[in-house]
Parts: sequence; C-alpha cells; structure tokens
Amino acid sequence: MIALSNDCLLFKFTNGESVPCSAEMISVEIVGSCEGTLDPEILRHAAASVFHYFKVELERETVTVGEFAGALEKVLRGLGLTIRAGELEERSQEIIETDLGLLARQSADSLELFFFPKLRDELRQQLRQSPRVLRFRGLRGCVKQLAGARRWSARCEKMQEQVVEYLRGCLTAEPEKSECALVVE
Repeated sequence: MIALSNDCLLFKFTNGESVPCSAEMISVEIVGSCEGTLDPEILRHAAASVFHYFKVELERETVTVGEFAGALEKVLRGLGLTIRAGELEERSQEIIETDLGLLARQSADSLELFFFPKLRDELRQQLRQSPRVLRFRGLRGCVKQLAGARRWSARCEKMQEQVVEYLRGCLTAEPEKSECALVVE
C-alpha cells in the first residue's frame, strides 16, 4: 500500500471512491465551483483552515465530502458569509413531507405500539436526504385514528402532545439533524 503524503487527506465520495487531495487542490476545486459568489481568497483560506482542522487537530486521514462541506459552511458562517453545503454537495430536496394519517392507518391494528417506531424510522429516512424542512402533516386525523376517537377529546389532546414531543425528541437525538426545521400540522 502506498503511504499518504503528509499534506494530503483522502476525500470519500458518496459512491465509495476516495481521492487524495492537498489543501491547495481542494481550495482550487471549491473556488472553481463557487466562482463569482464569494471572494476566492477568503474561500482558499477557509478551506485551508478546515483542511488543517481535520488533518492536524483531529489527526484524520480520511474525510467525507459532506463532512468537509459542512465544516466549511460553519467557518464561512462564522465569517459572516452565507453559503450552504448544498452548493458544494447537491441537496436533494428543501422540504420533505410525511402524511401522519397514512402512518397511523398503516399501524391501525396495533395503534401506538408500531406507530412510534415507524414514525422514528420515517424521520431518520428523511434526514438522510438533508432537507431544510421536515413537514409532518395530518396530525389531527392521525391522533384521532390512534386514539380510536370520532370526536376530539382530552385523550386526543394528550396523544397530540405525545406525538409532537416524540418527533422533537427524535430530531434532537439524531446526529444528522444539521439545521433542519420541524413542522408538525
């Protein structure tokens, strides 16, 4: 196996391929992809700082493109600039919706027993797509389905609070949450 140069990191892509890059090489790539939107000199210095952070401070030899882009986004934000990591690594969607009523109907026989784990799985699956907003709609119908109620009641009110709190708890527990907004309606 060939040893990695002291001034290089292995960048892993989503397809599993890894490419060795120096700080200068990655700076040229980023400046080229963001041409005209930000000052190239600031980008070069920010990219070099992030490179140094992973290579020297964390003593890592491999980093994913997503990790690097996310760290670079934080550095640029700290400098008062706004750039989304999605401009460096394509974001699939801005808003992802889930129908809570459909999840409740799929768990109809077991009610809450399978609904909450299914809800957590759905949230995790959506977070993998790196959305800006996670929108869960149909809360009222979902709650009535889970409570087995035709009309809104105190039990429905309590169940509604449980669903919302569960979603909040799941989102804060996930490492992939980034800066994702949660909307439950």
